[in-house]
Amino acid sequence: MTRADVEFRSGPDRCRGWLYLPDTGRPAPIMVMAHGLGAVKEMRLDAFAERFCDAGYACLVFDYRHFGASDGEPRQLLSIRRQLDDWAAAIAYARTIPGVDQRRVVLWGTSFGGGHVMVAAARDGDIAAVISQCPFTSGTASVLAMDPMTTVKVTARAVADLGAVVLRRKPVMVALAGEPGDAALMTAPDVVPGYLPLVPEGHPFTNEVAARVVPTIARHHPGRALANLTCPVLICVCDQDSVAPPRQTVRYARRGPTTRLIRYPEGHFDIYVGDAFEEVVADQVDFLDRVVPLE
Repeated sequence: MTRADVEFRSGPDRCRGWLYLPDTGRPAPIMVMAHGLGAVKEMRLDAFAERFCDAGYACLVFDYRHFGASDGEPRQLLSIRRQLDDWAAAIAYARTIPGVDQRRVVLWGTSFGGGHVMVAAARDGDIAAVISQCPFTSGTASVLAMDPMTTVKVTARAVADLGAVVLRRKPVMVALAGEPGDAALMTAPDVVPGYLPLVPEGHPFTNEVAARVVPTIARHHPGRALANLTCPVLICVCDQDSVAPPRQTVRYARRGPTTRLIRYPEGHFDIYVGDAFEEVVADQVDFLDRVVPLE
């Protein structure tokens, strides 16, 4: 396989990422891939992309605007609307890449991105397949899973940041990963030991986002889009998920007319590494082989 640095325009900015091309000698279906809440592509997306490329699929892996290698000011601004626009821009770019099967685009997302792919596929209407792992599907379920004191602290940060928007001041930030009771978006006991080690040693990473996103997360329910998808969909759910509550995801998945659900006895961060990673990526390759076979 080969991996090249690429970029494409999304709104006024540029998203940057990696393009993996398999050495198959024929146009391959292309998978568009992005990460979850505040995460960047270096946090194990390369491991997934390498497996998919080994299986014969091209992969476009990108960072959202305001994060990682992509443009966007202020930094660490998490906007659901802009991230969905980034998905649309990435899909459009994937359909222009020479040497791939531009008719067959697969969306792959994890965690917060696992919800994005559901909405992005529904909006596009011409996606070959969707893979969503440990997905965020319900803002209500995620808020209810938070410790009440954490909810109070995070909400206070959000109110302060919305005030900063009005006053045109720099953003008020909130941590992404924190210990139980911290003012952070993720505070379950397995978050700090599970999320932060995904960052490669020495790679720059900022463990915070602008707090103004909190109200939009609470109102966001991407799992509802599953009922409208007609392409094949694979949902990989972690039954011990402390970040994206699995119960509501399972309910949404059962409403999807083309959705296949696989459940794993794992936590939210377990499937990025070790034996759990090997199991889930093997299941995803098997799904691809069946619904988007190589020609």
